[in-house]
Amino acid sequence: MRDRKQADVPEGTESPLNAAVTSRDESSVQMATDAVKHKQCKLAFQPVMQAHQPFGVAFYEGFIRVLDETGRVIPARDFMPQLENTPIGRDLDCVALEMGLRTLTQNPDIRLSINMSARSIGYARYSRVMERFLKKDSSVGERLILEISESSAMTVPELVIDFMDRLQPRGVAFALDDFGASNFSFRHFREFLFDAAKIDGQFVRGIADNPDNQALVRALVAVAREFEILVTAESVETRKDAEFLVANGVDCLQGFLFGAPTVSAPWKGEKAKQTGS
Repeated sequence: MRDRKQADVPEGTESPLNAAVTSRDESSVQMATDAVKHKQCKLAFQPVMQAHQPFGVAFYEGFIRVLDETGRVIPARDFMPQLENTPIGRDLDCVALEMGLRTLTQNPDIRLSINMSARSIGYARYSRVMERFLKKDSSVGERLILEISESSAMTVPELVIDFMDRLQPRGVAFALDDFGASNFSFRHFREFLFDAAKIDGQFVRGIADNPDNQALVRALVAVAREFEILVTAESVETRKDAEFLVANGVDCLQGFLFGAPTVSAPWKGEKAKQTGS
């Protein structure tokens, strides 16, 4: 016997839930498309802190944001999952890269990480943006970090490896995002040669009181150490969690404990503090 709720939906008719999901996805794609077309995008910056002396900002992460028709800033989590496999997703990667490289050009004292998907490797527009800025100022590449998630890297591993081989000699660093979140095989570290890894936030939040996550993070740090990979813990929200992470070998810390992403340039505030102005 069919479930009563299913029986209420006529044959060949989309369920209200599926219709709502479809409508949301279409709305997200349209919103992002309009934002790219009308150049209504911003980067929001969050500091990534050194876990050891001198305890300063190691680099900033730039998160892509789009503005809706009212001018409201929409975070990536509200639209990127729906755009993962669409052409507009690649266009947003290009926008984020261009804005990030421009930020580095204008601010020679900072380092910046930008998220990208393996879907953008080989995309002509993405390559053109990268080449234009690196040819203009080769030092920009030495301050750029590209973050690729585990799941994305494993969709086209050969392309990712070739991409890294071409850009790492030009100074560009690569970070494995969402480290520990999927079935990324440790043996792949020998092939990919990542410079850094960011432990997924689901294992970091509340870690001071979670023995299972403590054991997992210790193991992730140990693996990274074997391959001389810098380790960042994201989603650090409490001092207690930060102290555990530092004591167990994490190199950098990122999260609301140190600052939320902001579309204003946080390094300007840092400079003001240092000069006492």
